[in-house]
Amino acid sequence: MQLVIVESPAKAKTIEKYLGKDFKVLASYGHVRDLPPKDGSVRPDEDFAMDWELYRDKQSRFKEIADAAKKADRLVLATDPDREGEAISWHVQELLAKRKALPKSVDRVTFNAITKSAVTEAMAHPRALDTDLIDAYLARRALDYLFGFTLSPVLWRKLPGAKSAGRVQSVALRLIVDREREIEAFRADEYWSVIAKLEHDGTQFDARLVRFKGEKLDKLTLGNEGSAMEAKAAVEGARFTVEDIETKPLKRSPAPPFTTSTLQQEAARKLGFSASHTMRCAQSLYEAGAITYMRTDGVQMDPGAIMALRDAIAERYDSSYLPENPRFYSTKAKNAQEAHEAIRPTDFRREHAGSGDEAKLYALIFKRAMASQMSAAQLERTTVTLRDPTGAHELRATGQIVKFPGFFAVYQEGIDDSEDDEDGLLPIIRKGDCPLKKAVEANQHFTQPPPRFSEASLVKRLEELGIGRPSTYASTIQTLRDRAYVRMEKNRFFAEESGRLLTAFLERFFPNYVAYDFTAGMEGELDEVSGGREAWKALLAKFWQDFKPKADEVMDKLPSEVTEALDDYLSNYLFPPREDGGDPRACPMCQAEGRSGGRLSLRGGRFGAFVACANYPECKYTRRFAQPGGNGEEAGEDGVMGTHPETGLPIHRKTGRFGPYIEMGEGKEAKRASIPKDLDDFDLDWAVQLLGLPRIVGEHPDTGLEIEANIGRYGPYLRHDGKYGKLSNTREVFEVGMNRAVDILAQAANRGTGGGRGKAEPIKTLGAHPTSGGEIKVMPGRYGPYVTDGSTNATIPKDVKPKDITDAQAIELIDARAAKGPAKKKGRKKAAPKKKAAPKKKAAS
Repeated sequence: MQLVIVESPAKAKTIEKYLGKDFKVLASYGHVRDLPPKDGSVRPDEDFAMDWELYRDKQSRFKEIADAAKKADRLVLATDPDREGEAISWHVQELLAKRKALPKSVDRVTFNAITKSAVTEAMAHPRALDTDLIDAYLARRALDYLFGFTLSPVLWRKLPGAKSAGRVQSVALRLIVDREREIEAFRADEYWSVIAKLEHDGTQFDARLVRFKGEKLDKLTLGNEGSAMEAKAAVEGARFTVEDIETKPLKRSPAPPFTTSTLQQEAARKLGFSASHTMRCAQSLYEAGAITYMRTDGVQMDPGAIMALRDAIAERYDSSYLPENPRFYSTKAKNAQEAHEAIRPTDFRREHAGSGDEAKLYALIFKRAMASQMSAAQLERTTVTLRDPTGAHELRATGQIVKFPGFFAVYQEGIDDSEDDEDGLLPIIRKGDCPLKKAVEANQHFTQPPPRFSEASLVKRLEELGIGRPSTYASTIQTLRDRAYVRMEKNRFFAEESGRLLTAFLERFFPNYVAYDFTAGMEGELDEVSGGREAWKALLAKFWQDFKPKADEVMDKLPSEVTEALDDYLSNYLFPPREDGGDPRACPMCQAEGRSGGRLSLRGGRFGAFVACANYPECKYTRRFAQPGGNGEEAGEDGVMGTHPETGLPIHRKTGRFGPYIEMGEGKEAKRASIPKDLDDFDLDWAVQLLGLPRIVGEHPDTGLEIEANIGRYGPYLRHDGKYGKLSNTREVFEVGMNRAVDILAQAANRGTGGGRGKAEPIKTLGAHPTSGGEIKVMPGRYGPYVTDGSTNATIPKDVKPKDITDAQAIELIDARAAKGPAKKKGRKKAAPKKKAAPKKKAAS
């Protein structure tokens, strides 16, 4: 018997079908062991010795692998064809050797797609484990461990509120924080544009003023309303004639097939997927045999696949859509061993695969791959120049038409933050024509700050800088979100207070290790290790000899010294110059109450950093760290807002560790309410309404019970008869009427989120079960999450996240549960009836 080890059960099931009865295929469910999360797992003083520990939830799984290995004649390690896959195979081999369960014959095979031909071809050409890739894995894992476990204790003791820092994630966080700083430092410039609305032969088009009084207009030339109105009047009073028509042919070539990075970017743009969700869907498609391996930095395609793709294009389109020669793309990856084939469908006759989001992602991959081998799009760009009789004023109109769509017929690549496109449809026009002037507009504009990063643009920037690897971007970004260093609003990253402070700390005390060029250089050295050109322990030694003394130096500092250094480093951000020329650090509360010596500075507290007054405890003025503006304008509102119209008690506005709030009364009887972030016009009227919550909307027309509107821990909501409905914003708490409230509660009940004992909402809905036909759902259960097809329920293993489960995994779990027969009901066994005692025999007389 030959034992084959792969990562996932779905992959195992497919491969076993291809290999036949002589093979047994088992899944490791990913990595089987890791460095224990404690000090000493990597020991630099012992030549970087590393301790490994088998995951607790993998012990029974690995026992099954070890038992099967003892009976096997040959072990085939068929994990993924990348560095992590090589590492999993190495870990499995090491563990089996320790348990004396390693077969005499051990081979490593890799395949880029899970198809019968790819699997059988790989099995016919085995190889040994790649020691260079394993060394690169060991170096990367040790680096990340040493960085995190050395730096995190420094953060816990010197920067209250900080959770941890990572080698790559800290640099990704710095990118987001740096962009936030650029936006804050940005000062908008006003500019105007003058547009003439023209018409010729019944077709309307726009022409922009590009020359005024003989001078060429730049973007900011018309910088105020006065100059713009003067230019508008000149255009209105002049007669413009077509002086020049320039037509240029343009050719647009298709983009190459997807890599990991470009797939994440395009799925974010076109489908709104996060990087982690994209990779989960791609993993499912790969395991189902629909696409090639999804962790790759290569853009090249297998020659056989190119020919199959060209045949598919020829079947769907006429010959003009197929170029005479195939297109060949080359990768810029430095490490050829990790530059696999691009992401593409395994069968170009298959236009659809998967269901739900997986189907959407497959369609994107299919179209991108097909477009990559199609003809270029042929465009024509026309520029029309119009001048007045004096030649002092000039208008320009541009238009673009598609002469031949080429690959546009299938796919066009998305772009981030595109600028206004002035290209429109132009009429057939000739030199000497005088188009009819319908109107002239002068439009005001303001220059815009650089946009905040989306997931797509952040991934693109990380790849441009050479930071990390595309396969790690999803987990890196998710870590930043999980640790609340950043938040997402309208698909854009915003730096949180804790993330901004952590970045400032690292820039001040560990500047080299959050420098973009240093981190990119480290990636280059890791590539050298995986290419066999550098020893992994030498790389670690070079890193450690500089990093460890720096960490010890910062650890020896007093917390007050760290806070003082950060206060100075962040001075321009926390205390920017005042417009009135006053001291940016002057305490507004002390100034208002006539106290001297009120100077603001950064302080450290149990829950993080904040700004406070030197006159504490006499002055209790505080401001959150991330509340910029040394003039204290926002915090200056702290104090008495007014009196409550009913109680006559003063209402105080205050700022606490969790943000601004209002308070009425004193001591235990005081009533408090947080100030919602979406009330930008917050005043005394809003304060009175907040303190009056909950608000009774009225009696439900069906039940006669009250409907209550309030603000809770998770935002504004409605409550009725123990059931809840979510409101969209704070204002709706005070404005929602009965009809709207009843509708919201009904929708919540239909979704199964109404609370009470209503039916639970599925965590995830998959496709139909191939046998029962029932829709497969991932459900929350009293004893843990489970999958069901409506007739059979199967518990999800603890090491599998419910949101990550695939159709294939769910079907396997349901079928396994069904094969065991109906589950026995748990309960106390009935006691067996007691036997009646035999009658006593009478003694013989």
